[in-house]
Amino acid sequence: SLRTMSLYTVKAIILLESSGERLVAKYYPSEEDTSFATPKAQEAFEAKLFTKTARQNTEVVLFDGYTIVYKTRADVTYYVVGSEDENELILLTTLNTLRDTLDILLSGDAPDAQIDQQRLLENLDFLLLVLDELVDGGVLLETDPQVLAERVALKGTEDDDLPITEQTVSQVIDQASEFARSFMGFY
Repeated sequence: SLRTMSLYTVKAIILLESSGERLVAKYYPSEEDTSFATPKAQEAFEAKLFTKTARQNTEVVLFDGYTIVYKTRADVTYYVVGSEDENELILLTTLNTLRDTLDILLSGDAPDAQIDQQRLLENLDFLLLVLDELVDGGVLLETDPQVLAERVALKGTEDDDLPITEQTVSQVIDQASEFARSFMGFY
């Protein structure tokens, strides 16, 4: 039977520390797949996934009914999770776009520098913006790291100039709070 085509290709993007602890994870749940519905289920999946992939030297693994591509770099392992019959090349493109975009944004003056756990934590805002701009609700939005980096850099620097529909919830709340304080004279 032919699988129905879907834009919803990514089930999760997970970054784990070298010890297997979560650095960042973004899950894209669907109505038909509730495997990752709770934080406890997510943590259990991540622990089993880390155990499974820690001793392997491959880029693709079929695990727990999912196709997973992953790469370790410095002290961080990057995972992109798709359905069992998802195209590995799409998932690998997602993974490479994520890593290449982070390289562009976080390498600075040292293009050969490894993006490690400390650098990712220091730039968590950029990391979360990259994830938001890369995949939305499981749909891969952009595959060009340069375009993605420019979009994220723009959002990171010009929050006040963006239309409200392009801002994150925290940016809107910050602007509303600032407006309320100025309106009430509490500056």
